[in-house]
Amino acid sequence: MGLEGCCFHVRIIAMLRSLFVSLSRSQWVQHAITHWGFARRTAMRFVAGETVGEAIDAIRQLNRQGIGATLDFLGENTSSPAAARQAAAEVTDMLDAIDRSGVAANVSLKLSQVGLAIDPNLCAENLQQMLQKARDLGNFIRIDMEDATLTDRTLSAYFNARSQGFDALGIVIQSYLYRSSADLRHILVQTGKVRLCKGAYQEAPQVAYPRKADVDAAYDRLTEQLLVGAQAAGLPPRSADGRIPPIPALATHDEARIRFAQAALQRLGLPKDALEFQMLYGIRRDLQTELVAAGYPVRVYVPYGTHWYPYFMRRLGERPANVWFIASNFFRK
Repeated sequence: MGLEGCCFHVRIIAMLRSLFVSLSRSQWVQHAITHWGFARRTAMRFVAGETVGEAIDAIRQLNRQGIGATLDFLGENTSSPAAARQAAAEVTDMLDAIDRSGVAANVSLKLSQVGLAIDPNLCAENLQQMLQKARDLGNFIRIDMEDATLTDRTLSAYFNARSQGFDALGIVIQSYLYRSSADLRHILVQTGKVRLCKGAYQEAPQVAYPRKADVDAAYDRLTEQLLVGAQAAGLPPRSADGRIPPIPALATHDEARIRFAQAALQRLGLPKDALEFQMLYGIRRDLQTELVAAGYPVRVYVPYGTHWYPYFMRRLGERPANVWFIASNFFRK
């Protein structure tokens, strides 16, 4: 493919991503898609069922392949204190389910699901409740990063929880935000546990890199920054039960980013288990097993629940082949 063809391909992917991020917020499209059986069945490729029991069964299968998991109860932007408290209660139930089953899994959550956009005090109360449960059970919670309007509030809630002594807590940093290197420095000063991802929301060019090449370059720089920080901290790798990850966790399916990280490990003289590669449920299973076979820790993000529509739309925006698959079946219908 020539340069012009490559540029056109990149523009099409960017347009599709923007479209599906927009559709993820559309109520009428959500109603149409969630009531279409084929779409629901396709979504289940990326979602491990609607109940925590189904998700635990999926995690058992991953564990048998030497792969850990981070369990996520789908949902975001709750609109009432009651819904936020209910979501927090679901997370504590998830932690109990993980403990009873003995699977190698921890938990990921979005703070907007537990009240961040409603009342910061309510969110802090819910977060403390969940973190106390995780501490009691010897588990770990990762706070997912959402769109840029919530970045400051998310980091504030994270640092506040860390100041209360909750150390089995991680945070996500997105490479497409200009601010991320400065945020990462602040987190690493406190030996925080970071998952690095590229970012899946549609952001303004004033706050995020609009070009994929720039996002990728930032990802590599932040990977180096993460690994150097881990080396300086001299902290041990993940826990024996696989629930608490190493300090750096790299969330990517991009083989070029993975190769960069592997080379950086060698260059810095760090062992393979000094970082963890994280991927999404149902995506690049071949790459997951390949990395495990090569001796790298791998963890898969396992979402479940009835509120799968926004998550599904974002996954479609990232993979144009899935868009064509859905569209062709929709018109056939």
